[in-house]
Amino acid sequence: MLPPPFSEKMPSKAEPGKPLYARKPQQRQRPMADKREMEGERKLHPTRQRPGAGGRGVAAAAVAPPEPRAPRDITLTEGITIRELAEKLDVRAKDLLKTLLDRGVFASINQALDVQTATDLAQSFNGVVSVVSLEEEMVLEVAKEETKENLKPRPPVVTVMGHVDHGKTSLLDAIRKEDVAAGEAGGITQHIGAYKVQVGEKSVVFVDTPGHEAFTRMRARGAKVTDIVVLVVAADDGVMPQTREAIDHAKAANVPIIVAINKIDKPEAQPERVKRQLSDLGLMPAEWGGETEFVEVSAKQKKNLDKLLEIILLVADLRELKANPDAPASGTVLESRVDKGRGPVATVLVQNGTLNNSDFFIVGSVFGKVRAMFDDHGRPVKIAPPSTPVEVLGLQGVPEAGDHFQVTDEAKARHVVEFRQSKQRDAALRASAGSRITLDQLHEQLKAGEVKELPIVIKADVQGSAEVLEEMLPRLSTDQVKLKIISAGVGTVTENDILLASASGAIVIAFGVRPDRKAQDLAQQEKVDIRTHNIIYEVSDEIKKAMEGLLEPVFQETYVGRAEVRNTFRIKGSGTVAGCYVQDGVIKRDSQIRVMRDGAVVYTSKLSSLKRFKDDVSEVRTGFECGLGIANFNDVKVGDILECFQVTKLSAAEAAAQGSSAARK
Repeated sequence: MLPPPFSEKMPSKAEPGKPLYARKPQQRQRPMADKREMEGERKLHPTRQRPGAGGRGVAAAAVAPPEPRAPRDITLTEGITIRELAEKLDVRAKDLLKTLLDRGVFASINQALDVQTATDLAQSFNGVVSVVSLEEEMVLEVAKEETKENLKPRPPVVTVMGHVDHGKTSLLDAIRKEDVAAGEAGGITQHIGAYKVQVGEKSVVFVDTPGHEAFTRMRARGAKVTDIVVLVVAADDGVMPQTREAIDHAKAANVPIIVAINKIDKPEAQPERVKRQLSDLGLMPAEWGGETEFVEVSAKQKKNLDKLLEIILLVADLRELKANPDAPASGTVLESRVDKGRGPVATVLVQNGTLNNSDFFIVGSVFGKVRAMFDDHGRPVKIAPPSTPVEVLGLQGVPEAGDHFQVTDEAKARHVVEFRQSKQRDAALRASAGSRITLDQLHEQLKAGEVKELPIVIKADVQGSAEVLEEMLPRLSTDQVKLKIISAGVGTVTENDILLASASGAIVIAFGVRPDRKAQDLAQQEKVDIRTHNIIYEVSDEIKKAMEGLLEPVFQETYVGRAEVRNTFRIKGSGTVAGCYVQDGVIKRDSQIRVMRDGAVVYTSKLSSLKRFKDDVSEVRTGFECGLGIANFNDVKVGDILECFQVTKLSAAEAAAQGSSAARK
């Protein structure tokens, strides 16, 4: 037994069901977040309440719901990035990325969005969206900064419109003292030309539009950029269909019309009849109490041209035409083409601002930098103020005629152009499908009910012609066949065009251009049909004839044989007879003969005689000698090669059948 001091220090024996040691007293807990704030403690960082913390009887702090965002008006352009959208919405970019990720879309902060995705994303953050193009956005920004002090008078833009062969270009030539009509194919204007004419201290810009019915779209574009329309009507012809169409375009554009009654020098001219016809269409002459000015002119005799210019300037002064020359340049592409040695060239009408050398610009899906500018006389210029037509060099591609031309920031222009080009490539890939066909095979397959669609690749000298063909040809579609334009471009026919036509089974329409040598060889190898034309009527006529089975007969040449001239004999009354050795094939009496000397064709004719020794024969085969005479040709020499061939006249159906059998072989 332990002594008393030790027994007192020993713990007492634990009772049954109770712990041996007593629990320590509970320590003082740290105050909750809301309690600390009430006690005056500064809150440095947001604290998250842990479930169960704080012991019993302590209620969790209530989290207030987020306040709804106020509606925010924003404008969206195509190809907007997530970073730019976040700046417009005034939100964090990672919130937009999280929203896209929740929808199953993986994106980076600099990724371009299409319009629909960007609109849905902005609306989820209470954004009120209005979609505009980059060019429209630039125009809106310039309009906000414009004041009355910035606006200065500008020359009027006058569009000359009317029916084909009524003398529109001749009238403009007389004003400009130039001769443009003589250089047009078929005597008709097929392009848009813009010219600046000086009238005293003032100037007038003229836009000449084609009058043929196929160029409706080009005339509509001319009316869109114009301030005044000069309607040319021939005094000996009167009002025609395209005259009415030009009036409709001018009224739709809400621009004043000045009527120029041309060809009054002709004996059969009837100006009063023209006035009566136009008054029935709503153009009442001013001398009859109406509002439309009429001027009787003669482009051939240059009569009353000064009066016409005076009326144009008077109408322009009444309209008070102004523009801001200090703004970034903007305008419209009137025409575009590929110039050999200079690359893509665009005829641009500057409508607002001043265009300078080295400006970066965007036009449709084409980006560029102004490398050089030329006026309508071909003289280089450094600046182009408002209402000035210029030719611009420095484009990276051929723009569409009618596209808006806008000077803008280089980085933004490149970004938008890349986005637009990617969309165009996707559309082109979807459009390329089908089976190969030629125009000669079209009618035969129509009879068999095999053709449902005829793909066409268009290459033209200028963009306006390509655009017109692209609009005109699908109108020729019938119930049996549908014409489908898979590509329309400017410039010579290249290997890429042939490959596209080969892959999609299309024919190539070359308007005003020719295929280069490599493209021609590739077309023969791939059996792609290329049709070349210079006048708009010919294209539509050939397509119609092909669809109706009215193509002209095909003359097919067949090789028969070849012989070498080894001696020549002069025979009185018969001319020169060639002693020949047949190297290949057969020389036939009823065939045609081609004389070849040093690889070049010297003469082509028929055989006048064919003999084996002294006997007349119908044919001589390989390895035998013969004497032959060539009709109307006595200059045959030793060493010449005589190539024998036959020409067969085939119908379109027979040519199509032979082509299909050759393709199968």
